Amino acid sequence: MREILSHLTQQLPEAIAFLEKMVSLESPSFDKPLVDDFVRIVGARFAGMGAEVEFVSAEKFGDNLIARFPGRSSERVLLLGHTDTVWPAGEIARRPFKIAGGRAFGPGVFDMKAGILLISMAIAALQKANGGLPKTVTVLLVSDEEVGSTSSRAVTETEASPCRAVFVLEPSLPGGALKTARKGVGRFTLKVIGRAAHAGIDPENGINAIEEISHQILKLQKMTDAARGTIVTVGVVQGGIRSNVVPAEAAAEIDIRISSMEEAERMTKTIKALSAELSGARLEVRGSITRPPMERTAETERLFRVAQKVASSLGIALTEGSTGGASDGNFTSALGIPTLDGLGAIGGGAHAIDEWVDIQSLPQRAALLAGLITERL
Repeated sequence: MREILSHLTQQLPEAIAFLEKMVSLESPSFDKPLVDDFVRIVGARFAGMGAEVEFVSAEKFGDNLIARFPGRSSERVLLLGHTDTVWPAGEIARRPFKIAGGRAFGPGVFDMKAGILLISMAIAALQKANGGLPKTVTVLLVSDEEVGSTSSRAVTETEASPCRAVFVLEPSLPGGALKTARKGVGRFTLKVIGRAAHAGIDPENGINAIEEISHQILKLQKMTDAARGTIVTVGVVQGGIRSNVVPAEAAAEIDIRISSMEEAERMTKTIKALSAELSGARLEVRGSITRPPMERTAETERLFRVAQKVASSLGIALTEGSTGGASDGNFTSALGIPTLDGLGAIGGGAHAIDEWVDIQSLPQRAALLAGLITERL
């Protein structure tokens, strides 16, 4: 591992050049042409490293990239990430890639183009040091992770199913900690149907949908339960057409975060069982759990201990943690496949204008990934 780390450190200038190229190639989730262009550039790099590259087409979002690297063993691992970013086209002109104070800045650099870089660095280092890979490695980069992975989930689950482990290159927790648990996510819409009436002439004949949804919002916000690890947030509210009309309709969009499938089922039943407070008002609830929770299991812990062993050989004291955010690792974990997340870059400011990556830590993070590929799992 020390030899691999030394090689990675020597290759850092070339790696930074590729990172700058990736950040400069914008890939907003909803801009399919830009994402497709970016995916082809990354695919060409992997093909040049000996991978069999496949592009899985998507109608609305960018194409998904699969790169299969042969190994000396039939044991297979999946390196999972995404190519899309939250930043709109043109952001790079406002905030071009730059290096300052040992940090790389730019839209998407931390979440997660540096993670894609680490995949490239780790595989190239193993090929250089060992003349090939010890096990078969599949790289999957999906194009719609930032907007829910609705079109790529099936691809992720298909590619993960035959794998011994999944390593997710999402950004690390502060200080480089890995993510061994993530909350699941639910998205619900609550619609209230009341009855319109003239606000001045006959308001008593109306049923105020905004008043009703206000009652429901208070109920929903009280469902947050720290002891259960459950968070409920009403994030969008709409209602009414004019100030002089008793509103006939109102709606609220609800985000829930849960730590277990048991809690996911309980919360789904609770939200769908909401009842109206005003006589004559009617409720309609739509939605579901969109990402299952990534629960910390015994297999997750075992895999993390392997990562700690590799990190120790590199002089790194590796820690773990959990997060309220979700990733595609939630899907693979729910399949029962041991999954480690947060193996990406050390940095900060994900989805923020000061997004950054610690440059000097990149060789260590790539070496950690290389070690996990090498270790018996």
